[in-house]
Amino acid sequence: MRISLNWLKELLPALDTTAQALGDRLTEAGLELEGITRFGAGLEAVRVAEVRAIEPHPSRDKLKLVTVSLGDRELTVVCGASNVPAPGGLVALAENGSYLPAKDLTLAPRDIGGVTSHGMLCSEEELGLAEESEGILILPPGTPVGAPLPQALPSCQDWILEFGVTPNRPDALGHRGVAREVAALYGLEWLPETLEAEQPSDELTARVSVDNQATDRCPHYGASLILGVQVAPSPLPARWRLEALGVRSISNVVDVTNLVLLEYGQPLHAFDLALLQGPRVVIRRAAEGEPLRTLDGAERQLTADDLVICDAQRPVALAGVMGGENTEIRTETQDVLLECAYFTPHGVRRSSRRHGLSTEASYRFERGVDFSQVPLVLTRAAQQLTELAGGRVVPGQLHARGKSPELPEITLRHARLEALLGCSVPFDEALAILVRLGFQLVHRQAEQARLRGAAHRPDVAREADLIEEVARVRGLDRIPAKLPAITPAPPRPRGLEREFSHHAAALGLSEAVTYAFVAPRDLSALSAPLPIVSLLNPLSEERSVLRTSLLPGLLEALGRARRRGEQTVRLFTVGPRFLPSAEGYAGSPARPRLTNDAPLPEERPSFAALLAGPRPSYLTGKPERHDVFDLKGLAVELIGRALRREVEVVSAADDPSAAHLHPRGAGTLWVEGTHVGHLGPLHPDVLDAYDLGAEALVLELDLSALEALGERAPHYQPVPRLPAVTRDVALVVTDRTPAGDVTRLIREAAGELCESVELFDSFTGGDVPAGHRSLAFRVVYRDPKARTDPAAAKTLTDKQVDEAHARAVSRAGEAVGATLRA
Repeated sequence: MRISLNWLKELLPALDTTAQALGDRLTEAGLELEGITRFGAGLEAVRVAEVRAIEPHPSRDKLKLVTVSLGDRELTVVCGASNVPAPGGLVALAENGSYLPAKDLTLAPRDIGGVTSHGMLCSEEELGLAEESEGILILPPGTPVGAPLPQALPSCQDWILEFGVTPNRPDALGHRGVAREVAALYGLEWLPETLEAEQPSDELTARVSVDNQATDRCPHYGASLILGVQVAPSPLPARWRLEALGVRSISNVVDVTNLVLLEYGQPLHAFDLALLQGPRVVIRRAAEGEPLRTLDGAERQLTADDLVICDAQRPVALAGVMGGENTEIRTETQDVLLECAYFTPHGVRRSSRRHGLSTEASYRFERGVDFSQVPLVLTRAAQQLTELAGGRVVPGQLHARGKSPELPEITLRHARLEALLGCSVPFDEALAILVRLGFQLVHRQAEQARLRGAAHRPDVAREADLIEEVARVRGLDRIPAKLPAITPAPPRPRGLEREFSHHAAALGLSEAVTYAFVAPRDLSALSAPLPIVSLLNPLSEERSVLRTSLLPGLLEALGRARRRGEQTVRLFTVGPRFLPSAEGYAGSPARPRLTNDAPLPEERPSFAALLAGPRPSYLTGKPERHDVFDLKGLAVELIGRALRREVEVVSAADDPSAAHLHPRGAGTLWVEGTHVGHLGPLHPDVLDAYDLGAEALVLELDLSALEALGERAPHYQPVPRLPAVTRDVALVVTDRTPAGDVTRLIREAAGELCESVELFDSFTGGDVPAGHRSLAFRVVYRDPKARTDPAAAKTLTDKQVDEAHARAVSRAGEAVGATLRA
């Protein structure tokens, strides 16, 4: 929105400030200054000159020699314009040596066909006063000859401030709205205009009628009639004001509607009364497929949701958006019907979007114009029209009303004001600010007041809105900066997170940076712990709760990769999971929330990895899909490299915390008796919930639990000098018996003589019964003193080994029903 500083000073004569200072103050109050431009820059070098004589050029047919007077001297200028006025006319002269910023041109003496020109007679375009112009600028009679142009015609220069106006501030889309704001900020007197609607005269009702058939979409339609106007170009001050504000001057009648629009922020439209059938105005919904040719020359097919302004026979305007070509103002127009209305924002917005037609009118109606100012704006527009185009205003106005919006009554409490702003604000000062902004004080008590909303501020409807108005007018910098009293979370070391990230990347995985906010349904699909932190006003349901699992982000990345044709996916992520740390949480199980005195959630550092699709061919040479053994190897490598500790994998088929994993292949990870995570293929229900299609395998590690174990210091073990005794044994067990359980049973039963147990084969088929498999183990026996006290160690006898081995086989048979394979 462009704002003229000259216009503001006309509305606020006591305003004494610079454009930059004003822009900075308004920015602090919420109207962001985007730029300042100087309209008519450099015109001090241009002077008013009087034409004394016009002679033909001696050698150029299309040029003239124009003698002009500056009062104290005469100059000869070579000019090719066709509209040079007769002697006595006034023009704008730029002498040689003058600089014209609009054209980035410095004039110098030039020999044109043997004649030296001593300057240039300028057009409005060359002076930067119009985007385009035909011929030179002709100045009005009585302009002082010899005076610099800005001194003779002050309207040729102005400071233009351009503001970014947010959708909730339609009042700032007109100069009067901005002037009201400036008056409140600077403590200047501002007298709002009020005017009751005039009753229509008999002459007016005899000449035209208004029928409002859609009061739900047009709660107020007003019209005024002016007879006997003369359509012509607008005077220079009006033209230049429009040009400075980015609006092209068309004619005096149309320019009046634009000037009033820029002053009040209220769109108007002018109809040629002679082209209105009836003459009658009907406000109704369009018929489906009804045609309308708008002022931009486009043929439009209307829908039943479009609101149109019609005459007795056809649509003549798309309400709130653009007028029709069939009733536009022409040079021959003599009688003008002025329209001023309030159209509901949602209806105008739909029509504007539907037809791809955004105009100055629709821009304002979509945001909500001041519905109370229709009579006032009509009166002002009719007055300006008679001033610029002559004619006579037919007494009275036509108004067709429905139910106008109701202004809210809002209670403002002094205690709430100071509590919300966090500083002391005198209640009298706060109320004075609100009254200056246009809110009506209905009732006042000592520490409480009731105010009525303002029609020009549809965004203010609550107590908090009033408090915000007080804060921004007083200045947000007057609110003291204080750190809130919070319970800080203990610092969380990130050493293990960085180390696991480093090792995972070294093992060929790619890191995925995932959101901490997820959707509740994503956690529910994984049977993850319920979220304990929910946003009250999330941007979307997809990012509404803090995660209690890292898997939703990884699975979202997997789904996106598969939809784009990527087969092999090897990802990991690190970050906190937000889990309950103590009691103090409230809310429903589906949407729990923190109570005011609840402790902060525990941010538990975690690691998660995902493998899907075939292994990279450089690893195997042929496409083989990832399996659980890849996950186990990954876990062993990561924990071994980071902490130098061994990992034990135990079946998690009956573990409720692993419900998101397939029972066949799910495992829990243990390090020296501490549960540190899960691994396994995702359950089919999870694959369906995330629409992932093919299988995927995941690894989850609790870095907090691993960090508590700490890193094991490396220590040297000498190479034993005594030989070991190796026994291989093949045991037949059911398919559901985990190999890890059998390994643990053998190691425990064999006792201290057992140095290691290694699974080296798994076989099904052949003589192995259905539903069973043969597991082959290599058991190594050695005197345990061989590494700790070599001098005392002895070579094991066959009897010692046989006894230990027999105990191991027997224990496996008793515990899991294992039998020796023949």
